[in-house]
Amino acid sequence: MDFEQATRRAREVRGLLAEVEVGRHGRAWNVEDIALGFVGDVGDLAKLVQAAAGIRDANDLDARLAHELGDCLWAVLVLSDKLDVDIERAFRETMDQLEAWARREIASEETA
Repeated sequence: MDFEQATRRAREVRGLLAEVEVGRHGRAWNVEDIALGFVGDVGDLAKLVQAAAGIRDANDLDARLAHELGDCLWAVLVLSDKLDVDIERAFRETMDQLEAWARREIASEETA
């Protein structure tokens, strides 16, 4: 699955969730609500990472980690879609920037 396919799937699921939200709460989540939900997912993920490190207890850890990582990726795809960010390009450019920075750091440490 590529970024475009993943974004399309995330958008489809977001539409279904919006229907549930309207039925339950009278309105669909807006972008701010989605961002806050993402923050909650990141918090859940952090706790599971602690469990993987042995400093928290968690049942069914592997499945729960996979689920939270999927939730976080879904939220990033939905947010980028709603905010009109080309996430594939943003990822590629960010990786290029991080790689260039890391290579400069390594080179400067080698010459020090």
